[in-house]
Amino acid sequence: MFDPMKKGNAYCCLINGHWQEGSLAPVEVTRPADGGLLGTVPALSHKEVDAAFRAAKAAQKQWAETPISVRSAILHEASFLLEEKAEAIASILSQEISKDMASSLSEVKRTADFIRFTADEGKHMEGEMVGADSFPGFNKKRFSIVTRVPLGVVLAISPFNYPVNLSASKIAPALMAGNSVILKPPTSGAISALHLAAVFHEAGLPAGVLNTVTGRGSDIGDYLVTHPMVDFISFTGSTAVGKRIARQVGMVPLLLELGGKDAALVLEDADLDDAAKDIVSGAYSYSGQRCTAVKRVLALESIADALVEKIKERVLALKTGMPHEKVQVTPLINDKAADYVQELIDDAIEKGATLICGNKREKNLIYPTLFDNVTTDMRLAWEEPFGPVLPIMRIQDVEEGIDIANRSEYGLQASVFTKNIDSAFSIAERLEVGTVHINNKTERGPDHFPFLGVKSSGMGTQGIRYSIEAMSRRKVVVVNLEP
Repeated sequence: MFDPMKKGNAYCCLINGHWQEGSLAPVEVTRPADGGLLGTVPALSHKEVDAAFRAAKAAQKQWAETPISVRSAILHEASFLLEEKAEAIASILSQEISKDMASSLSEVKRTADFIRFTADEGKHMEGEMVGADSFPGFNKKRFSIVTRVPLGVVLAISPFNYPVNLSASKIAPALMAGNSVILKPPTSGAISALHLAAVFHEAGLPAGVLNTVTGRGSDIGDYLVTHPMVDFISFTGSTAVGKRIARQVGMVPLLLELGGKDAALVLEDADLDDAAKDIVSGAYSYSGQRCTAVKRVLALESIADALVEKIKERVLALKTGMPHEKVQVTPLINDKAADYVQELIDDAIEKGATLICGNKREKNLIYPTLFDNVTTDMRLAWEEPFGPVLPIMRIQDVEEGIDIANRSEYGLQASVFTKNIDSAFSIAERLEVGTVHINNKTERGPDHFPFLGVKSSGMGTQGIRYSIEAMSRRKVVVVNLEP
């Protein structure tokens, strides 16, 4: 397997088709599970960032002129290579972000599927002809030809929790649209993302079309997003950082995937066994470090006791440990993240929530924690923990549940559990979120579905076709057949 390394465990950045070191002291990437050093990635200076942008700008024009069939073939080759290297990359991913091996392997294989589907979908992004005669006063001798053209240089900023999948979900659509890409991966996840870049490079992507930039966000973050060569920014991360970027960039178009406080509303006629299974899976997989994790349960009082028991039984059956073990809950990404989750747990206990199980911590490993009787005066009702803790809030009626769900600053997703499809659609219409799941946990996929958030959860729509559209624009040529 090709490693984007120069020597030992010192990784390099891909700039203009070459693997390069940085001029500043490299950034250490440690394993969250034990604090051990996994490797180092370059800390690029502003001049080195400039070089990456110049390479991307220079390569983009020729890439845009490359036939779509050729772009598609390169992405298909990248998909094939990623599948071939899946086990090795998943092993690195598991160590780097403390994700269990099964989930890590699933992420890499899902990413290969994403790239392959994008390569095919891009070939169907065709233009249209619009006749003038449908508007009063015009005839058939005037018409417009509408095509899609790339935006230019796409800055892709990916998060730690899915550094392979959420990097590729930005890179692949951008490439199929004819853009060049600057990828800024997170520090925790950078090595995995560099291996992804190596796959695209090995697949035959021309020099400069994909470049990687690593370093401390405090040193290069603002410089990247305000760079004069940026034509589009796709960012996945915290709401606070997303809002900061939006304030900084002015008229540069954005695609923002931010935080969430996804609610699961459980009605009286719901299948409680199925609801409990989906809720626990949605709340605790990858230790709850997902923007689409179930982050609160709104249960009608009449079924709350029974639901709590069923959820408790499943939570107690979850296995907790290190990522190389067959477990569902692993250490959080760092101590700071664990400290924040513990703050929310302590606040809930202090204000009278009923601790059902959990509240056990070993450094940055927090055991799955479940609360009942969480009320709206508790931080856990509103703040996103990004950890393995689930609050159950009891509601008297559906109206109260909708009100609590909509009072959140976030609006990513929600779930409704009921056997009454009319009720489900009625509630779905009133929930202020991007997506409502009926009788299932909140989740991102399938990847060709539209994925979006409202309010503080994001801006713009992702999903393979939608991402390609977001990273391109319409261009109109009007043809007049007579003077």
